[in-house]
Amino acid sequence: MNFAYGGTGVFSTLVPEPNMTTQIDFFQDIIHEKFYSGSDLHSSVALVSVAGNDYSNYIATNGTAQGWQPFITKVVNQLVMNMKRIHGMGVKKVVVTALQPLGCLPRSTFTSSFQQCNGTENELVSFHNLLLQQAVIKLNNDTKDSTFAILDLYDAFMAVFKNKGENPGSSKFENPLKPCCAGISTEYSCGSVDANGTKKYAVCDDPEAAFFWDTVHPTQEGWRAVYSALLQEL
Repeated sequence: MNFAYGGTGVFSTLVPEPNMTTQIDFFQDIIHEKFYSGSDLHSSVALVSVAGNDYSNYIATNGTAQGWQPFITKVVNQLVMNMKRIHGMGVKKVVVTALQPLGCLPRSTFTSSFQQCNGTENELVSFHNLLLQQAVIKLNNDTKDSTFAILDLYDAFMAVFKNKGENPGSSKFENPLKPCCAGISTEYSCGSVDANGTKKYAVCDDPEAAFFWDTVHPTQEGWRAVYSALLQEL
């Protein structure tokens, strides 16, 4: 069962939907209603997925450069509390995603004509992932049974970008940082239409040859390549 809402984060974002705390409340309500048995929970895996919307919100609300590290620490601390809470409800295995390289999303690479990732953004992502890794090690030491695990999307994305299809199962992306669907100018985005309903975006000829669909989301083929890079870890 999926409790996620697109565009939400650990904390509230610009999207007026339930944040992660409220999503876990919904899960708790279902447990109280005896929708799941104890053995259901014990044999389940909870995937806690964070895609960076908290950080998009921080930028959109004019957060300062000096405030980045304290804010990232705050996000990870809350994330860890959420994971402990889910485990406390009886779920034996809790997996959390490491942040993907946000500096490689087309919204960040368009300034270089989709040629290179934004190193500053990726350094902040690496700080988030380092804090998360340290926290998960501590959680596992405290619970004694390696209950918590990280799904390393960062390395998986990077592996796909670097090998461009040399590894079995991954696809060849001519320019992995370039989106398939984009607005015809910076004022428009994928899917934009004007007042008359005229399309103000263009779609590439072969979406299966693109890693990214729009400025932030991978294509189906992109996720397939990420999955193949994660297979060994999984």
